[in-house]
Amino acid sequence: MSEPAPAVEDAIRALAHPGRRAMLRLVWDEERAASDLADAAGLSRSAASQHLKLLREAGLVHARIDATRRLYRADIERVAEVASLLDDFWATPLERFKALAEQRRHRS
Repeated sequence: MSEPAPAVEDAIRALAHPGRRAMLRLVWDEERAASDLADAAGLSRSAASQHLKLLREAGLVHARIDATRRLYRADIERVAEVASLLDDFWATPLERFKALAEQRRHRS
């Protein structure tokens, strides 16, 4: 039996930190070692490890062990799921804001 998918709220919280977003971008197209991600994101290895754990728990990245290294890669389907939810959430309010801005512009 497979584990249930992490809550979308966990993924949104994971994306709230700029270091985690930077690491996620770095593993979008290729696997990268945790130490490479720490260096590229300007984080200590300890901090990067904690951030990568949160990204894993949120289902945004997968880790693969290769000898003595952990290699990380984004879970594109999970990222797309979160992006879709956010798009749906913001679509109506943004349409209303646009209409209101256009009304105000025409009155000026």
